Amino acid sequence: CMFASIIGKGFVPAPRFFAGKAVAPPASIKPRQKFSFAAMSLDGLDAETVFNTPCVGYTYDDLISLPGHATQGAGEIDLAARFSRNVTINSPLVAAPMDTVCEGRMALACALSGGIGVVHCNCDADYQAEQVALVKRYEHGFIMDPHTLSQLSTVDDFDNIKQRFGTNTVLITEGGVMGSKLAGIVTSRDVELVEDKKTKLGEIMTPKSKMKYAMEPISLSQAMEQLRQKKVGKLPILNEGDELVAMVSRSDLKKGRSNPLAAQDANKQLMVAAAVVPRKSERDRVHKLIEAGADVIVLSTSQGDSAQQVDFLKWLKHEYPTVDVVCGNVVTPRQAKPLLDAGADGLRVGMGCSSLYSGREACVIGRPQASAVYHVAKFAREYGVPVIADGGVQHSSHVSMAITIGASTVMCGALLAGTSEAPGEAFWHDGQRLKLYRGLGSLELEGSQQAQCGAACAVIERGPAALLIESLLEGVRRDLRRLGSNNLTQLHEDLYTAGVRFQVRTAGGYGPTFAFAIA
Repeated sequence: CMFASIIGKGFVPAPRFFAGKAVAPPASIKPRQKFSFAAMSLDGLDAETVFNTPCVGYTYDDLISLPGHATQGAGEIDLAARFSRNVTINSPLVAAPMDTVCEGRMALACALSGGIGVVHCNCDADYQAEQVALVKRYEHGFIMDPHTLSQLSTVDDFDNIKQRFGTNTVLITEGGVMGSKLAGIVTSRDVELVEDKKTKLGEIMTPKSKMKYAMEPISLSQAMEQLRQKKVGKLPILNEGDELVAMVSRSDLKKGRSNPLAAQDANKQLMVAAAVVPRKSERDRVHKLIEAGADVIVLSTSQGDSAQQVDFLKWLKHEYPTVDVVCGNVVTPRQAKPLLDAGADGLRVGMGCSSLYSGREACVIGRPQASAVYHVAKFAREYGVPVIADGGVQHSSHVSMAITIGASTVMCGALLAGTSEAPGEAFWHDGQRLKLYRGLGSLELEGSQQAQCGAACAVIERGPAALLIESLLEGVRRDLRRLGSNNLTQLHEDLYTAGVRFQVRTAGGYGPTFAFAIA
């Protein structure tokens, strides 16, 4: 019916779009050639036409993008994306805040691969803050709070720090705290053969006179260069009064070489986000998470357009104006507007599109995900705010389609739930090794009580997350190359200037299995 009006009024050649610009057919070509040129110009439809078709909503599988002119190899495609207004990561993959998907280990794997993990809040605040701190401690620039003890501390004290934090090195200062004069250093090699655990560290430490150290002022690159030249594992940084102010570690230098795409903050620490339910009772949780080093706070509710979330957002932005806050979930510009006006730095888009729903199950409230992402992303673009496509992602092609229609990043739940880093133990069933995966929907009851009503299932174990993420990103790079886009910024510019063209699949386009299922 979309072309009925065109046929009824007579054929009118449409302009040919190339890189977002209309190109008219040359005046010198013959009539038959003019018809061919006009036919070429009708290859597919622009996003504005597709998504504004009355009474029709599209999922990722309903659409297919037409290829563009490839100018670079797949390995040269830049997947850097904005997770929120001020936080940029090096890949568009985000681990969803679900208790069977993302805790510290998963957030760590995502950050090392260039993405970011959102640590779930279905636990007590201290445990969640501990998972955030695990990610922030993994890799450092300047370590501003190294583990310190005094000369009067014992081997028992060293063992306690080693057991609790996994560190093998402790700096010895006169007061046992940062800001005191450096006295020496103790490593696991110094204590492993000591039988008396009450031995003072001052008796077995390597004194400052035999240590290598650097003096302020010094940049991070200079400190790392001195670390290479002096061939030591740890390099303390001292001020003019020989007081300890920071430290750099050789292990961070090696980690940086092994993971060149790692998502890092200004201090070269890995980036991590944390989820919070927007209730007054959760304000103390926010304090603990930010103190632990969370880069972004993600407000976790299925219905984002609520007075409760707007009030919590305003409070959070007033208390921590430099911390980015991602809100959601929303599926329409009308839902998004109150959150954007209140200062949201990012939006999660998705409702009723979870991969936990079966193909025959229809959700009463929500919106087809592709239509939701396009309309909210276009509206949020006016505020300079990126959107996160949350839900319905089952493979790399869905990730590619989500970012093609305007999403900056894509939140993955089921895709990552079966990996080794996902919380929970694997189990065997009918010869397959599985892991539990469940949603976190909740029914609000009287008072503060909640009943968990999220659907649950088991997914096949998929091995290490790093290998799976690498495979997904390769698929996304391949798709962007076929579209003719070298990065996400160029892709979105082409989207909003009609440079990216789409066609709608028929039932046969999904394959015989789908056609049989809907028959």
